[in-house]
Amino acid sequence: MGTSDEEIDRLLGKLTPRARALLLDGATTWRTRAEPALGLRELVMSDGPAGVRGEAWDERITSVLLPSASALAATWDEDLVESLGGLLAAEARRKGVDVLLAPTLNLHRSPLGGRHFECFSEDPELTGRVGAALVRGVQAHGVAATAKHYVANDSETDRLTVDVRVDERALREVYLAPFEAAVDAGVRLVMAGYNAVDGTTMTANALLSDPLKGEWGFDGVVVSDWGAVRSTEDTARSGLDLAMPGPDSPWGEALARAVADGTVPEDTVDDKVRRLLRLAAWLGALGEGEPTASGAARAGTEAPPAPRPAVAPRERALARRAVAAGSVLLANRGVLPLDPGHLRTVAVIGAHAARTRTQGGGSAGVFPPHEVSVLDGVRAALRGRARVVHVPGPRPDGPAPPLGHDACTDPRSGLPGVLLRMLDADGRELYAERRRGGRLLEPRLVPGAHTVEVSARLRPRTAGRWTLGVAGFGRMSLALDGRPLLAGDFPPPTDDPAVVHVNPPAQYTGADLAVGQDALLVARRELAPGTGRATVVSAAPPAPDAAASPAEAARAAAGADAAIVVVGTTEHGECEGYDRTTLSLGATQNALVRAVAAANPRTVAVVNSGGPVELPWRDAVGAVLLAWFPGQEGGDGLADVLFGRAEPGGRLPTTWPAALADAPVTRTLPADGRLPYDEGLHVGHRGWLRHTRVPAYWFGHGLGYTTWAHEELTVPPRAGAGEDVTVRVRVRNTGARSGREVVQVYLARPGSAVERPVRWFAGYAAVRARPGESVTATVRVPARALRHWCVRERAWRTETGRWRVLAGRSAGEVPLVADLEMVGPRSG
Repeated sequence: MGTSDEEIDRLLGKLTPRARALLLDGATTWRTRAEPALGLRELVMSDGPAGVRGEAWDERITSVLLPSASALAATWDEDLVESLGGLLAAEARRKGVDVLLAPTLNLHRSPLGGRHFECFSEDPELTGRVGAALVRGVQAHGVAATAKHYVANDSETDRLTVDVRVDERALREVYLAPFEAAVDAGVRLVMAGYNAVDGTTMTANALLSDPLKGEWGFDGVVVSDWGAVRSTEDTARSGLDLAMPGPDSPWGEALARAVADGTVPEDTVDDKVRRLLRLAAWLGALGEGEPTASGAARAGTEAPPAPRPAVAPRERALARRAVAAGSVLLANRGVLPLDPGHLRTVAVIGAHAARTRTQGGGSAGVFPPHEVSVLDGVRAALRGRARVVHVPGPRPDGPAPPLGHDACTDPRSGLPGVLLRMLDADGRELYAERRRGGRLLEPRLVPGAHTVEVSARLRPRTAGRWTLGVAGFGRMSLALDGRPLLAGDFPPPTDDPAVVHVNPPAQYTGADLAVGQDALLVARRELAPGTGRATVVSAAPPAPDAAASPAEAARAAAGADAAIVVVGTTEHGECEGYDRTTLSLGATQNALVRAVAAANPRTVAVVNSGGPVELPWRDAVGAVLLAWFPGQEGGDGLADVLFGRAEPGGRLPTTWPAALADAPVTRTLPADGRLPYDEGLHVGHRGWLRHTRVPAYWFGHGLGYTTWAHEELTVPPRAGAGEDVTVRVRVRNTGARSGREVVQVYLARPGSAVERPVRWFAGYAAVRARPGESVTATVRVPARALRHWCVRERAWRTETGRWRVLAGRSAGEVPLVADLEMVGPRSG
């Protein structure tokens, strides 16, 4: 999987300067260019933090769906994450994918960040450790990982143009740190983000050269985010190596001309090509003779989807284990675990119970082979043992969902799904096919295509005023039984690819439908340059009476031995391309939880979100279990936890506020295009401690099914600056059940000569013990946790003198304290 530098130079010499320049942008949306003269085939890339979609948005091409990145970080289990990286690599190899565009190493700077489900945590050390584990797991199986989005791309508002202003110390110690950890783990690609940092867009930013390629010695490929290259010469002279997507990027022929006229040096391009060839050699894609890639992703030549092998039982088992390992028991008043032997009736309540949200919205979305809801998981666990009653409760706030195959039929075949047709300018059919649902992001393009048409025969199960919608851009219309409901021209308000190609806004209208009377719904959108081709057709029945729903749920809860109420966010709230404006789950969902809890003290509230939400009823319920976006096996994995087959293994990777107003960092809205990171180093728990605020739940918090006493902290009396420090923490299982504890270590530096957080996370180790047993956790505190960036000297330094080491079970619960004498001085 390697080729010597001499061989790379020999191959480089076979190409003209123009040919070298042309290698540096994409051949298609997801493929790099081939070069027959070198035996270089196309490299295939795919989105993939939670699953490997491949090159097409097609619900017939399914992908294993893992829990969200925030859930993986919540496991605090690098071995498990590494195994999950191996699962993603196996999925990539099955789909012919060479490069996985994961992990996302941006931070949970503000709880309002709309893409936090795709990021690991608020903390640079935890993010770096979990991200490095995923990199190792993916790359151990011959698939290249990509650390993204370099750097300070931590929110979604104006993400294509925002200029992040961050001081040098915070940039080095907080935002760059996880990327340095990925480079240390051998990551093969780093993706430059859309944003600017301190006035320069990242695709042209000097940070690509130093520290990335210079100080850290990164010898891989720096690839742009898709569409992030908007100019030629400044980006080509920077550390960027590959402009995606192609073939119409600002590089290509423009870069070849810039090399020919000397505005971009040849040796700069040569370094980029060397990196690309080095990657190809590692992937086994170099020196193979004629390229073997089919090019099926090119517009107009898409091959029909190949059937995917069934998901192997071991993959399902691993994904299921990850659900339990990442679920966080936030509160428990003796309710969990539920004993199936003492249950006759269980009430499962909430729309999210039956339609559990398994993943976040945006470019990382995949089509799983199946999805196990919480309701499915509870029913399976109690089958033959107890009766399960489901009450859907009120519909969550948000847009109507896309048509599902269970709600409509193809009017031509009568089979479940919709009919997709491509029409020419005169309305003649060019092709037609049945699809499973109304979310069609990449209808097949054929010569002469002018209009996308999606039709479905609705079979209402509820009478009343339905909400019908069509999403996309350009001229669109919606008709019901031949009667026009909606028509207009809807130009894109942004060129953000996540909006244009993945999440176009919907236009809605209403219509009265009756049970037993089928209705033919027809949506059309014209194809126009710059509007993409995504077309989404949605329909939602009349919303249940908001006042009656909680009362119905309360009656069911009162008649049950235990109640499980599931609430969460919608794609409208947590999605790429948008930041949140609130952490509230909405009045209807909050009222539902309160009503159920009042009716039954044995109420478990399951929270289905990718990031923090407000839980104003958290003290009123018997238990609060955070499910995150749990992936395809979510319901079964959560049932394992609810009924005690598995322990809730998760600890919070991010501090959860009781109310948004309490959070120390909430700003995601730029002013005059700039977003200042005024908080500096004080992100996450550091900010809470600085402002002496108490959150609902601290970073690191999480309960198991036993209790622990932290008994003794042992710290070496002194250590040399620049050296790792090993500390030992003795803990005792004081409960009646075996369990796992995550022992966390924090640092403080009283009397520091430089600004510091009150304390900050520095390391952890997980231990297991039987009831009554004491064990010692050995925690390595890396030297980087004790160093600071000296702006004046532009170097890392470690202060000598007295340091404080603290240990406990969260950033807010550190009962053990000891001093450490740092001797030196020496650069770290």
